Amino acid sequence: MKQLSLFFFTALLITSCGTSSKSNSSSVHKNEAKVEDPKKYASSITAEELKEMLYKYASDEFEGRETGEKGQKMAVEYLKAQYQALGIPTPLGNDDYFQEVPLEKQSIAVAKISINGTDFKSFEDHMVLRASGSTNVSTKEIIYVGYGIHSENHSDYKDLDVKGKIVLAKAGEPKDADGNYVTTGSKEDTKWSNGRQSLSSKRDAAIENGAKGLILLDTNMFTRYAPYYQRQAESGASGRLSLKSNEDEMMMLMITENLAKALYPSILEDDKAKTLTTDLSIEIENKSEQITSENVVAYIKGSTKPDEIVVISAHLDHEGIKNGEVYNGADDDGSGTVAILEIAEAFKIAEKSGHGPKRSILFLHVTGEEKGLLGSRHYTDNDPIFPLENTVADLNIDMIGRTDPNRKEGDRNYVYLIGSDKLSTDLHNISEEVNKKYCNVELDYTYNDDNDPNRFYYRSDHYNFAKNNIPVIFYFNGTHDDYHRPSDTPDKIEYDLLENRTRLVFHTAWEIANRANKPVVDKATE
Repeated sequence: MKQLSLFFFTALLITSCGTSSKSNSSSVHKNEAKVEDPKKYASSITAEELKEMLYKYASDEFEGRETGEKGQKMAVEYLKAQYQALGIPTPLGNDDYFQEVPLEKQSIAVAKISINGTDFKSFEDHMVLRASGSTNVSTKEIIYVGYGIHSENHSDYKDLDVKGKIVLAKAGEPKDADGNYVTTGSKEDTKWSNGRQSLSSKRDAAIENGAKGLILLDTNMFTRYAPYYQRQAESGASGRLSLKSNEDEMMMLMITENLAKALYPSILEDDKAKTLTTDLSIEIENKSEQITSENVVAYIKGSTKPDEIVVISAHLDHEGIKNGEVYNGADDDGSGTVAILEIAEAFKIAEKSGHGPKRSILFLHVTGEEKGLLGSRHYTDNDPIFPLENTVADLNIDMIGRTDPNRKEGDRNYVYLIGSDKLSTDLHNISEEVNKKYCNVELDYTYNDDNDPNRFYYRSDHYNFAKNNIPVIFYFNGTHDDYHRPSDTPDKIEYDLLENRTRLVFHTAWEIANRANKPVVDKATE
């Protein structure tokens, strides 16, 4: 990162988004007083500086930036040092740039279950899918909820009080006399019908109705997963990382037909909800490990609208070391990480010259994206540093340093935009106009299609803002042969493209931060 004192305002002579920049009339800043030209600040974003930082950030020294591990700790310290050198403060105060993110490195829990004095075997009759620590449960009453469905058209929880109780449900979804599923009236499978989506849907239904535990009969899934769970438990291996909730997790068990009939002999024939009287004892041993990771946050306070926040985000983590090979993650998402640092520097230069943003800018580097968008979910769901209702937009950068080999037509100087029109037509129009005025990058909306089978809209950190009805834009270059491989290295980055795309994000953020009105939300997340 270069020192601010080295920046000269003769940069006005430099084009704003590389050689592709052209003049264009635009309604950006329409009907407003003359606004400082941001091109001279955008010109501080250079391929040379991006390259210098990325060769450091995506080097073997950082050990692939595995969430919660040594390399990730080195990465957050590096980011902190960059912001300190720039003189950009933290919103947390006391020189604390780290928002702690509590995580759990899950191990396979093992249970002992007894029903009316009869013991049932772990991984033969039952397995634990989720539990908050080790726990003992004894009850003489459980609630049978049929298929455990809770939807607008059909609810097995209707007129039932299951708060604080254990519920028993079975896999699948009933059909009507015409063979259509009851929740949709269609023969097409639904989210309740089968598989992992059915599992999560029935879990969420139990949580929504206040149950403290769900016991699910699903013979097919049990047969598939029990051997793997058993091997993991016997090896003592740790499983995936999860975000530790502020509240205790609902206990969830999967069982076989043998155990299910011990709870309710007529479970296969009867779909009607009822209270079951039985002597049930459950002892769960959970050896999951509690760890802490960090989001990195820095902040430039707005000059006239400081309570309105524009978030610029990218994930700081990657895949770590596997089989002795470092997964450097230069494009994913070292490119987005160093882009934010350069954008932050440009805004700081503007502030030092008396032209700081009207709205506040939060530079948000999130952890745990590779583990399930954990850091951004912690920010939005558990600990938003600024109120979400004051958050104007999130511009999320995840892989902007390469080109998509499957993109056979169009300009090399492109970027995929995802989500810009999902919630706010206004944001989409701002994005288009800014690009035409300053950059002329080819904006490709291929992956913005609602029916995109890749579902990229749901797979990066912007989604945790979008689900809260905060307008978002996701900047992305597409995948390539080095995606999630040790060969994703800094030498393969196309730094002229990284510069152009970074400047595009800066100009868009500048416009959002300085215009009279924030982007209007005219659509809503379902």
